[in-house]
Order: sequence, then C-alpha cells, then structure tokens
Amino acid sequence: MLKPTQNKLYNNLVAAVMEALEQTFEQGYHADKVVERILKSNKKWGARDRAFIAESTYEIIRWWRYLWELYGKTPSLHRKELYRVFGVWWQLKGKELPAWPPFERVQNFDVKKAQASMPQDVGVQQSFPIWIDEIGQATFGKKWEQIAKDLNSEAGVIIRANTHKTQRKELQKKLHEEGIDTLLVANTPDGLVFKERSNFFRNESFQKGWFEVQDGGSQQIAPFLEVTPGMRVIDACAGAGGKTLHLSALMQNKGVIIAMDVEERKLTELKRRAKRNGAHNIEIKAIEGSKTVKRLKNTADRLLLDVPCSGLGVIKRNPDSKWKLSPEKLEELIELQQQILHQYSAMLKVGGKMVYATCSILPAENEEQVALFLSTHPDFNLEAEDNLLPADTNDGFYMARLVKNG
Repeated sequence: MLKPTQNKLYNNLVAAVMEALEQTFEQGYHADKVVERILKSNKKWGARDRAFIAESTYEIIRWWRYLWELYGKTPSLHRKELYRVFGVWWQLKGKELPAWPPFERVQNFDVKKAQASMPQDVGVQQSFPIWIDEIGQATFGKKWEQIAKDLNSEAGVIIRANTHKTQRKELQKKLHEEGIDTLLVANTPDGLVFKERSNFFRNESFQKGWFEVQDGGSQQIAPFLEVTPGMRVIDACAGAGGKTLHLSALMQNKGVIIAMDVEERKLTELKRRAKRNGAHNIEIKAIEGSKTVKRLKNTADRLLLDVPCSGLGVIKRNPDSKWKLSPEKLEELIELQQQILHQYSAMLKVGGKMVYATCSILPAENEEQVALFLSTHPDFNLEAEDNLLPADTNDGFYMARLVKNG
C-alpha cells in the first residue's frame, strides 16, 4: 500500500475523498473522471493537497474489500461509515487519527488485532471480489496470489517516445532538462518510465508531441501487427488512439491508417492527439452501423482489433473496475468480442494479417475467443500469440496474430 503524501488531515481534503468514493461506488462514475472533476473544483488546492485526494481515493478503492474486512463491517456508502473506514485505513498506514467526531468509533483502532482475525485467502488479502478471486484461483492456481499482488501494485508513469519527432535517448535527455528523470523500459524500443510521478502536461516536450503516455505492455501490440510504411491499415476499435498513433510512427507517416470506433467523442480526442503528434496518415471514420464495416470488406493489409474487454489486466490503473465488473457484464463482453471478430475480420484482404488484442488476463476473453473464431473461420490461421502478465512496467495484455489465407 502507498504511504499518504502528508501526515496531517484536513477536513476539506478528507471530505473531497468521501465525495469521490460516493460518486465512484454509488453513482457508478469512473474513478479517474471523478477525481479529475473534484480536483478541478478547487483551484486553491496545492500539489500536495491534490496528490493526497487522488492517492487516498485510489488506495481506498483498491483495498475496498480488505478495509471493510479489517473494520469488521459490511461495505456501506453512508457518509458516517465511509469516514470510519477512512479512519481505519489512515491508522493502517501508521498515522495518528485526529479527534474528530466522525472518527470517534474507530479512534485508536487496534489494527494488528483486527488483522490477526481476518481470513487469509487471496480474495480478502489482495482485495478482490469473491467471483473474480474464484476465477483467478481456477485459472492460475498458485500463481494467482502473485498476479493479484501485481495487479494491486502502484501503476508507474510509462511513456512512449513519438518517433515522428524524436528518439528515446533524445527524449530522455529533454525530460531530464525539464526536471523529470526516467529509466528505459525493457521489451520496447521507445518506452521510458518516470522515476517519480510528475505533472508533465505543461512541459514543452509533451505539448510539442514528443511523447504519449502508454503502458509498456500496450507498446508491444502495434509492433506485433508487423506493419510497414505504405500499407493500408485499419484500427477498428481505435478509441482515443494510443495504438493508432504508435502504428503511424511505425509506418513513418506513409500509407494510411483508418481509425474506427463506435464512440465519436473518442475519435475527436484522437484527432487532437494526432495533430500534436504530427501523425498525418490517419483517417477518422466513425462506425455508424454494419454498413460502415461492409464498405471496407477485403481492403486492409493489416487489421487491429483491440476489443472491449473486462480490463482485468489493467486493474492497477483502474482499481474501481474490479468492483464495477460482474459475471453478467463479463458474459456480455465475451459475446461482443465474438461479434467483433466475426464481423470486422471481413475487412482484411487475403494474405493480410490481423491482431486480436485485449487488456485482460482471462482465457475466456483471449485464447478461447481465438480458438472459437478459428473453428468457424477456416480461412484464418494463428501465426503467433503472447500473454503478458502484469509486472513493473507493463499491465496484463493478450495478443494473437492471425493470417487470412486464400
């Protein structure tokens, strides 16, 4: 668990954390958007105040089940109970709790005694919903405990040098001049990881498009597609375009990338990012229905399907996702993945290659999906696949490269 950025509590900052927890759990908003809105609501907060609110919110969300088990109560969104579970968390961090009325019931809480009586299973100790813990145990066996720990580790700031404008070593030097020290990320030629978290959005290097924030595992997907300059590439689930921009850099702005998505607001963000990156070979196309896909039948040399998924591989970046996901939602996602594979694969030319990718670690979304697709599409062959489990500089990802035969 992270250490809080400060030792003293302030009423307005703790109240902001309470509000963030309520909006995340009760109203169902994504935690990152909630924190972003709350931080924008008070311009007088300094960097330490903002860090405290963000880190406290994410840590309590991450350890939600563990903290309620420690407190010995059923999870609740009543403000009084939220204050008390915050007080338990604060003392778990070895901090002294102020004598505020909301903390009265947990003042001098005996953390060690409570820990001694807690269940020792992975689901409790690593704070996962029961059903996800059961899947983890069944899928990974003894490896699940370490995987769960890695999913709960702090997500580092990992970036990709934009080779349209710079190279990794040049970017590293520029960032150092701006006060940000970095280390090279293994298994990717363009990745850097910050030694310490930093707000870089006003830095010249970012504003000029020298880099994009992108996980080390995510950085391995675009090269896996084996693009070359001049190709016609379709990124059919482009979203805000992290992998689209990487493909553009690999193609040296030659050829064309058709970036598609069902959500136009994400494509609007991609346009903005592409302009900053100097990526000029990207065409934006919103998917308005099945006709959009049919018009592009047999036109792509390469096809990337980075499909919607459970996100269980990126929990350390989105800890609230494990509480929002349900078995029913997972089944809906699996069905959607099958539909996308079946419908969108028609856009690939004979002889072309397609990569199916997820940010999940579940076989049901990964290997099993590919096996099912191949069983019903004999004109495709599996060429290669890779599973990335969460680690220091990468989240959990799956990728499979398939070839379309004549």
